[in-house]
Amino acid sequence: MIETKILVTGGAGFIGSHLVDKLMEEGHDIRVLDDLSAGTLDNLKHWANHERFEFIRGDMRNPEVVAEAVKGVETVFHLAANPEVRIGSQSPELLYKTNILITYNLLNAMRGSNVRYLIFTSSSTVYGEAKIIPTPEDYGPLEPISVYGGAKLAAEALISGYAHTFGFKALIFRLANIVGKRSNHGVIYDFINKLRQRPDELEILGDGTQKKSYLHVSDTISGMLTLFEYFKNTNKTVDFYNLGNDDWITVREIAEIVTEEMGLNPELRFTGGVDGGRGWKGDVKFMRLNIEKAKKTGWRPKLSSYGAVRKSVRGLLLTM
Repeated sequence: MIETKILVTGGAGFIGSHLVDKLMEEGHDIRVLDDLSAGTLDNLKHWANHERFEFIRGDMRNPEVVAEAVKGVETVFHLAANPEVRIGSQSPELLYKTNILITYNLLNAMRGSNVRYLIFTSSSTVYGEAKIIPTPEDYGPLEPISVYGGAKLAAEALISGYAHTFGFKALIFRLANIVGKRSNHGVIYDFINKLRQRPDELEILGDGTQKKSYLHVSDTISGMLTLFEYFKNTNKTVDFYNLGNDDWITVREIAEIVTEEMGLNPELRFTGGVDGGRGWKGDVKFMRLNIEKAKKTGWRPKLSSYGAVRKSVRGLLLTM
């Protein structure tokens, strides 16, 4: 069992709220810290009056808010972040504040606390354009091609430095593209919105050959909790795990699944993209993570990339 009390930063968001659901179901005392900039209380309303649930609305850019949130906590799942990769080309300052600065504030607050474990959701974008696919955790040198990826890598480095210096254990997950209900950004969400506005045509960023690995949020949560239990029993101060899938899927194939599930037959219009067919500047065109290290602990995804995408489309169509 995971030590209680547990703090989940970003717990009102897409992945965070699914994590809160699972931790509450397991009987833990949960405190959520979220400023609701990307998340919503609707994701947590079923726990609102539960005696083991506490919600703090606060901005992690304020060190006092973070210091208060970590009081009495032994384990922190740090999911708070700006989840939009594309924002890096528009506002690097915002990505710094909502990824690096908030992580720094959390780590500083942890120095004077009883926190023993920090679990951080990083991203496959830290690998950049990897020359080895599927990409293992020990791939290097890490060369992100987006400001988002750079911010995630900076947060990883801070966490590692603080863990080794100040005596807590840190587990870092490098996530593939995570999909499922409650998601409010990403290619599936965008396609559904576009088709609802114009059912006869679907604009697709890039040339459609972008190919990536997708993981359903249910498999993500099971992976995080399984690997955390395993990590606690190791002698490592910091460890890294990829969470993704063994297969991958193209943007065109995702578009075809979405249109099929919506019962539509639109014209697919590709923008052509930038830099050889990428959807945007900084978009990693081909991404598949090596998940053998995670699978050795007994975890493996139940849904393939294709299955994850189809289940996500069906879930979003019911809730969007």
